[in-house]
Amino acid sequence: MVKGGEKQVGVPVIIAMKGHPGTGKSTLASSLASSLKIPLIDKDDVRDCTVSIQNSSPATASKLLNDLSYDVVWQIASTQLRLGLSVIIDSPLSRRAHLDRLVQVASSTGSLLVIVECKPLDEGVWRRRLEQRGKGDQASWHKPSTWQDLERLLEGYGGSTDYDVGDVPKIVLDTSVAVAVDELVSRVVDFVVSSACTGYHN
Repeated sequence: MVKGGEKQVGVPVIIAMKGHPGTGKSTLASSLASSLKIPLIDKDDVRDCTVSIQNSSPATASKLLNDLSYDVVWQIASTQLRLGLSVIIDSPLSRRAHLDRLVQVASSTGSLLVIVECKPLDEGVWRRRLEQRGKGDQASWHKPSTWQDLERLLEGYGGSTDYDVGDVPKIVLDTSVAVAVDELVSRVVDFVVSSACTGYHN
């Protein structure tokens, strides 16, 4: 369960991160999981485990392996939610189909689904963060490590990442401003509790 101040959310919660690579969503997701003491399910952890299959498969396997990674995340999340545990799901949530799947998971488990979108408004900060990550230990074979890589990725989405989330409560955070992660965590927790109090759950 998620607690904020004196209030507690009485149902399991899915905190679904949303945002492009380098926006700070994984940093925020980790801080939220640590603060709230709830499981963090990272789609990249699953995707990283497919590297050996990727290397021995035709190029067309990449999309299938990526889709499989999402399926594994949804399944793990469903198990935790059925146990009464809240979860944080760290994925780009780039396509409406991914949100639709999460809506189904929330409905089948009686959970509250909220979206936390990380959207840096200062492109310069975002670019520096992405390229610094690309040089460091956090670099991953399937994530963009340069701004040009990111631009190609976004071009491939064709604008489909800015979709209407319908009735799902969503908070958008400018992660390029100089704000402590603890403050962002506090804002998210307050948002989750407020969403639960206004009756948004499946």
